Amino acid sequence: MAETMQSLDQLSTLKPAAPEAPKYVQKLDKQGRAYATGKRKNAVARVWVKPGKGTITVNTRAVEVFFARPVLRMLIQQPLVAANRSGQYDVICKVSGGGLSGQAGAVRHGLSKALTHFEPELRSVLKRGGFLTRDSRVVERKKYGRAKARRSFQFSKR
Repeated sequence: MAETMQSLDQLSTLKPAAPEAPKYVQKLDKQGRAYATGKRKNAVARVWVKPGKGTITVNTRAVEVFFARPVLRMLIQQPLVAANRSGQYDVICKVSGGGLSGQAGAVRHGLSKALTHFEPELRSVLKRGGFLTRDSRVVERKKYGRAKARRSFQFSKR
């Protein structure tokens, strides 16, 4: 039953201890790689990270071949640059769905998550940069009676 208290000093003894911050641990597979899934728009990227020379492979091709635009390559490199780990990890990705921009965003999201699985202390840096948040914006569906999602058909008086 509930205990009766004589003074306010006894209130602190009843209060439960504050919950500790969660401890993040390293998650590796049998080959010593960290795995994560990244998503953006309709694209899904499966990303493996392991220590190496800094090569990035996307769908068995070099990142320069798969993502020809420099902006997309820069987008993928952002988590490594923010964590100050460029050139230290080999990244292997399998990406499907969506267009090139969405796929690059999915690889960036997956790479950020895989880095936190490999080095949990990088979580605060990547979280501050906004790399661990999944960008939930997707294309709005087409409505009936409309030309597109919001565009109406052209109006004519005749």
